[in-house]
Amino acid sequence: MNSVATRGLTLYSHTGVAYRFDPGALCLELLTTGGPGPYRRYEVLHRPADLAAWAGRSRLTPTPELQISDTEVTDARRLRDALFRAAVARTRGEPPARADLEVVNQAAAQSPLAPVIGPDGNRRWSGTAGGTQLLATVARDAVELLTGPLAHRIRVCAAEDCHLIYVDASRPGRRRWCSMEHCGNRHKIRALRTRRSRED
Repeated sequence: MNSVATRGLTLYSHTGVAYRFDPGALCLELLTTGGPGPYRRYEVLHRPADLAAWAGRSRLTPTPELQISDTEVTDARRLRDALFRAAVARTRGEPPARADLEVVNQAAAQSPLAPVIGPDGNRRWSGTAGGTQLLATVARDAVELLTGPLAHRIRVCAAEDCHLIYVDASRPGRRRWCSMEHCGNRHKIRALRTRRSRED
């Protein structure tokens, strides 16, 4: 989680309304690209350009120059699905499956993106990187999150039709929604309608 710079992704509801979602960690940003089982219908990682586009939207800054292979896109989906299951297990107070941890650990064992100081004094990444380095950076972020002090704060959005996963970094630890402007707002509208119907 030490590669954080800008925070949050712009996502779109099924009606096309844009909203901001900050999952609190780079590794959880990857989970917005699809997932295992029923979440396959949200899959967006089909080609190398798709994974590069995700990196450009992520909190990695500046965006690394990437040369990604088709095999690395497959590896990205595999890592993402393992992370998804491991994060959900953590929200339930259950240990993640050993097979999922092996996937994360194998990716984390590779060389990550290497930050350097550029001639202009600004931070940048060393040379052109491959998808494996990108995934190693994501996996190491996941290791930090799943073993760190915020592991017990990993949550799934409370909306019945939303499955976004985030870290609740709020001081009281009572964040319920992926985004107040999306699911939080929908909840407020429903609650208001319910109150009004009871008053009628």
